[in-house]
Amino acid sequence: MDSIGSRLREERLRLELTQTEIGEQAGVTKNTQRLYEADQRSPKGDYLSSLASIGVDVQFVLTGIRSNPVGGSVSDSFDAADGALSVPLYDVEGAAGAGRSLEHETVIGHFPLTAELIAQLGLADARLAGVRVRGDSMEPTLFDGDWTFVNLADTHWMPGGVFLIWVSGELRIKRVQRLAGAAMLLISDNSHYQPEMIPPDRMDDVAVLGRVRTRLGDIA
Repeated sequence: MDSIGSRLREERLRLELTQTEIGEQAGVTKNTQRLYEADQRSPKGDYLSSLASIGVDVQFVLTGIRSNPVGGSVSDSFDAADGALSVPLYDVEGAAGAGRSLEHETVIGHFPLTAELIAQLGLADARLAGVRVRGDSMEPTLFDGDWTFVNLADTHWMPGGVFLIWVSGELRIKRVQRLAGAAMLLISDNSHYQPEMIPPDRMDDVAVLGRVRTRLGDIA
């Protein structure tokens, strides 16, 4: 089965690196590299950023779509491509909860997104941030460790959809539904979690940060 781990191994072999060598370049141990390639652990943003700097096609590792012909580097393609983006990556688990914006959170890496892929995903007008999913509340739509692209320019939640939201100091990814009287219902796709209603008098405790547009993971 094609997976992030198998594509990571393919890239390592393309660059003629051992697990020890690529781990040293990215700041992880050989055992951690082995776990990544076996899909037993999800790569982190700073690790992926380090791989991009040594020529690994990170876009291919995460999506299966190559950013440039095999043999070139992601950074070369990214620097040369008109309309390319460097998307900041955030880990929700590390969220400080200090403010109603990702600007208060620490960027743990960047994901180079080519103009071609931006067009394929229909994100030409989006203001993107990469956010890592934590927990199982959104399974089977989103899994723990998945990376998602969030369009920070789209905060219009009334029609519904999956959003990154700030609720009482916590960052969450939830399906949002409008109720009568402008109340908000937060829904987890995992049926083990009960919906949470935010009444109108508590809406000051909520901020919608952006619509979740794309999952960067393996679709079962």
